[in-house]
Amino acid sequence: MPLIKDGQLADDIYTAVDDAAPLPEGPVIVSLKRLRAEREALLGRNQKLGVKLTSEESPESIGSDLDRLSLVVLEFPKFRDGRPFSWARILRTRLKFEGEVRASGDFLYDQIAFLVRVGCDSFVLPPALTPELFQRALGEMSLVYQPAADGKKIIRDLRA
Repeated sequence: MPLIKDGQLADDIYTAVDDAAPLPEGPVIVSLKRLRAEREALLGRNQKLGVKLTSEESPESIGSDLDRLSLVVLEFPKFRDGRPFSWARILRTRLKFEGEVRASGDFLYDQIAFLVRVGCDSFVLPPALTPELFQRALGEMSLVYQPAADGKKIIRDLRA
């Protein structure tokens, strides 16, 4: 599936690794369960490290290791599950995470602009979305009413 990073098609430098699989060389994405079980070995690899969170796993559970991660993948099990929106916003605003926040799984065209607003900057596109549709979705909202992690000026401020 195509990866969009910072609005452009990109190569994925990360390898997603199952919990029981050996770690390859280079940047990897592991589950929160594996991060907890192999914390010292993973953090000691001196390679870029990403963690994949299910919608049940809050980013606050990463705790003090967040500053040593370069990527957090937020999994959408189905488009009706909105918790990853909250996790992205918490990562950017409350936890001040400056690494990559990636949306993956079952999200919809209509949700892309909102995902960007809450702090997602990369996307593994589901089969129904093409890079062209992704670009079109980014332009769907030109003005916004509420502040978010993207720092866009809200309509009230533009009126002043």
